[in-house]
Amino acid sequence: MEEKQIKKVLFVILSITSFALFTWGFVTLVEEWKENEIANFDNGVFAVVHAFISPKLTTFMKSITFMGGVKWLTIFTICVVVILLFLKKHLLALFIALTISSGAGFNWLLKWIFKRERPDIEALIEQGGYSFPSGHSMGSFIFYGALAFILFRALDHKRYKWASVVFVCTLVLLIGLSRVYLGVHYPSDILAGFTAGGAWLTLCIVLYTYFYKRNHWKNKNPQ
Repeated sequence: MEEKQIKKVLFVILSITSFALFTWGFVTLVEEWKENEIANFDNGVFAVVHAFISPKLTTFMKSITFMGGVKWLTIFTICVVVILLFLKKHLLALFIALTISSGAGFNWLLKWIFKRERPDIEALIEQGGYSFPSGHSMGSFIFYGALAFILFRALDHKRYKWASVVFVCTLVLLIGLSRVYLGVHYPSDILAGFTAGGAWLTLCIVLYTYFYKRNHWKNKNPQ
């Protein structure tokens, strides 16, 4: 089997596995929540996280949570799309624009379906709307995950590729943690945002890869 075929098979296996795991994780969280079996987990994480509350940490968490908000992600998405268009990476720009915008719509739909109220505790910031799944967690996973996908493909050295992945993973986890720390989301909301975002991002990457390969083949074999 040629190297290209091996990579194609590995990509398919990894994509199917990732999508299945993320979907299974989200469905499991929904079932646990509906059966009221996730309260102990939520309360336990709340107790641990809120034990570290301090003025300096609160300031830091507010800064981190801003990086997963709608305003920041919208501005950052527009900047990335403009840069990609300037570099004539039109398909990649379309991938970013559609992935982020459709992901936001998907999060709104899920919130509307489940209609979970926010935690009944004194939050450190004001936040309206429903709680499940976390929009910050889902949006940051999709956006920063898509950015990591682009960087992983664009960077030459493996150390830079994996450094970008580690940085993105750390940032996304911190954004999720900030939502629990600030008291506006249950820990299970965060996990639901990550799993739903992961499934959505996986699907979008697969679709992008398909159209990229198709477009590349057409350019090499014009009719």
